[in-house]
Amino acid sequence: MTPTAVQPPLLLIICAATAGLAGRGLAGTAASGAAGAAAEARQAQEARQTEQRLEQQLDAAQQLDAERRAQAEKDAQ
Repeated sequence: MTPTAVQPPLLLIICAATAGLAGRGLAGTAASGAAGAAAEARQAQEARQTEQRLEQQLDAAQQLDAERRAQAEKDAQ
C-alpha cells in the first residue's frame, strides 16, 4: 500500500467527520435560535399583560380620584 493510496480514504473520513460536526453545529444554532425566538415571544406577551394590568390600575385610580373629587365638591356645598 502506498502513502497516496491511504490518503484519499483518510481525507474522506476527515471530510465526513467535519461535515457531521458542522451539521450538528448548524442544528444547534437553529435550535438555540428557535428557543431564543420563543423566549422573546414569551417576554413580549408578559410585557403586554403587564401593560394591560398597569392600564387597568391607572383607570381604577383615575375613577377613584374622580369619585373623591365629586364627593368633596358635594360636601363643600
